[in-house]
Amino acid sequence: MDIRAVAEADRAVWAQLYAGYAAFYGVAQTDAMRQTVWGWLMDADHGTEGLVAEVGGVVVGIAHFRSFARPLSASVGGFLDDLFVGPEARGTGAAEALVQGVAEVGRKRGWTLIRWITAEDNYRARGLYDRVAEKTKWVTYDIKL
Repeated sequence: MDIRAVAEADRAVWAQLYAGYAAFYGVAQTDAMRQTVWGWLMDADHGTEGLVAEVGGVVVGIAHFRSFARPLSASVGGFLDDLFVGPEARGTGAAEALVQGVAEVGRKRGWTLIRWITAEDNYRARGLYDRVAEKTKWVTYDIKL
């Protein structure tokens, strides 16, 4: 399994996987929305980056991440926004490899941690997350604007 930066040639399979991710979470997502995110991923000046998991030349998973300031600790961390592996590749280690790929980027950049959120009922993914990370005590809130 290879973990690498998302590339222009990945666009079609990335779009399928990202649509699958949105469907998994029950989020209505349009082609225009995916086009916006793809534009972010392809723009070196935008903060959002992506990795893909590739097996035998086939992209089977995606991860999107970005840096964020941590003022209280006067440091920078990484935020894992999206992680998705296609159903046919679940159980292959692709999700863990993508998480570790983001962590490796963070190590190289001097980030102090990688943080992410997931749905409380995302039990299969949480099994992985409980193995590779520490569940925090923090509760998340949103203000919709």
